[in-house]
Amino acid sequence: MNILLTGASGQLGQELLPQLQQLGEVILVDRDTLPGGQRILQQDLGDLNQVEILLNRLTPDVIVNAAAYTAVDQAEEDSIPAFRINAELPGCLARWAKRNGRFLMHYSTDYVFSGDGKVPYVEQDPTGPLGVYGESKLAGEWAIGSSGCRHFILRTSWVYSAHGSNFVLTMLRLASERPSLSIVSDQVGCPTWARNLAGVSREVISQLLSTGPGDDRQGIFHYCDRTAVTWYDFAHAIFSTALEAGLLQRLPEMTAVPTTDFPQKAERPLYSVLDTSAIQNTFGIEPAGLHESLKDCLKDINKA
Repeated sequence: MNILLTGASGQLGQELLPQLQQLGEVILVDRDTLPGGQRILQQDLGDLNQVEILLNRLTPDVIVNAAAYTAVDQAEEDSIPAFRINAELPGCLARWAKRNGRFLMHYSTDYVFSGDGKVPYVEQDPTGPLGVYGESKLAGEWAIGSSGCRHFILRTSWVYSAHGSNFVLTMLRLASERPSLSIVSDQVGCPTWARNLAGVSREVISQLLSTGPGDDRQGIFHYCDRTAVTWYDFAHAIFSTALEAGLLQRLPEMTAVPTTDFPQKAERPLYSVLDTSAIQNTFGIEPAGLHESLKDCLKDINKA
């Protein structure tokens, strides 16, 4: 089985590679190179004509689209590239998958919701993105769904890993530079280790391909790790775990502050906890916890 992995150099893409290699031959595609000399097809994924040519040449059995425009604040000013990568590219992949009878896995975000809820969001809840990033990701969901291809969309939240740009790495850097930090304490979500998300992806693909096209388990599902916290709580967990792992020499002094103390171009949802009951009941997947996942992630950072 040939699997095309787009966005292979991103933090999720790098975690997906070893998982997908358990299922078949993985063809890596991205604009950037991978560390360690991994062979990758360098392609501007915003050039949809070239993407179409590439698909026709490679004819993958499965497409896993981990490519995304994730600069949330920059998207407010650069909506065209955000929509091209987050909406038009998934639509292009989906239409090709429909014409050729192939399977597409794609990733979306908690930012499709407004964040004014009080209980975890289920897949059928009304969407209401607050900014361009969320709007573009929601448009990607619509483009895939309207294509009629066999697809699986995983909405997730607060992704972190040992590489790339994420909250864990940012907090570790700031804690090594400053004696005190102010951390937002009124936004709630579920931090998700990219390796857990990659493992869930492999399990879903494995189950669906083993049962064949007649398996109607498709559409939008939520997966995030199970612990809901504020950014302040998450930062505290990062610092205490990092201290135990020897990545920090001291704990920084922390001050809890409201979102209004950090004005940004894009509004963030205050509550974006995702309900994972559907993927648990449908695929038998149990979400991982924060502390064990964070501990393992910091081991990877320590090795690096």
